[in-house]
Amino acid sequence: MEKRPCIKFYSVVIDCKDPEALAAFYAQLMDWQVVYSSEEYAGVGVPDTPQGGYPVLTFQRVPDYVPPVWPEQPGVQQTMEHLDFAVDDLEAAVAHAVRLGARVADEQFNEGWEVMLDPEGHPFCLLRPCGIMESDGFALR
Repeated sequence: MEKRPCIKFYSVVIDCKDPEALAAFYAQLMDWQVVYSSEEYAGVGVPDTPQGGYPVLTFQRVPDYVPPVWPEQPGVQQTMEHLDFAVDDLEAAVAHAVRLGARVADEQFNEGWEVMLDPEGHPFCLLRPCGIMESDGFALR
């Protein structure tokens, strides 16, 4: 029987023009810390957790980065992913994100969450817990 390799989820990598600035934005947004940083890559993770002991958000410099258009439109840069953040107070979370440099997207589609754009134009959502997030096992309390 072949030995199964150890495979652990480590990082989501997001293209951008300025990795250090975008890492600082997300670290402040989530009260995480920048765990590594260079001109080419920067990553944020849970404070005081050894590197590799958690997933990180990594930001990778792409000099010709073009922000996606949201909502999607034919023939332009498409969103390839977005991040969702569960929040305990939607209004306060939106205000916090805006203070850090995000903006509220012009179009919204669902009550109970806000589509936001980070300082480089990546969409992300702030949402009130519902459904599975209301279960006893959900970590946001």
